[in-house]
Amino acid sequence: MDILNETETKMKNAISAMESRFLNVRAGRANPAMLNGIMVEYYGAPTPLQSLANITVPEARQLFIKPFDRGILKDIERAINEANLGITPTNNGEMIILTIPELTEEKRKEYVKQVKSIAEETKIALRNAREDARNNIKRQELPEDETNSYYDDIQDLINEYNKIIDEKSKVKEQELMTV
Repeated sequence: MDILNETETKMKNAISAMESRFLNVRAGRANPAMLNGIMVEYYGAPTPLQSLANITVPEARQLFIKPFDRGILKDIERAINEANLGITPTNNGEMIILTIPELTEEKRKEYVKQVKSIAEETKIALRNAREDARNNIKRQELPEDETNSYYDDIQDLINEYNKIIDEKSKVKEQELMTV
């Protein structure tokens, strides 16, 4: 039935959104994804940093940002400072170097809370998808046994996706707590 497929698609999208949000939670390692969303003023237009520079990871805790146009180094530096990443950029005239500091135990725990919060928000999105599906099934006025069968299928889906959320958040928490 279309409602089951729609519901599963919504659940998959919620998981994808959670995974991309997890990328922005730092784990003490350099990851180009931590610069996602940083916009740089380039010829008067806000432009994503990724489209203005090559971003490389030469070491586990360093990012090199080498712009295609050296004239925008200061603008990139300003955008990184304004993004409040907690990292001070170093400009050597050719590229910007970001050195990711070691995470303190306190900061790690704070990030774990953030991961749990993201996971919980994703579970809420799953419950909303389930509720939408149940309402759509009710509107169709199907026989009771058929309705209950669909409800069971939807509940199986939500159970399956909740397990996926738990597994992925556990992996991210372990990554954060590993020194």
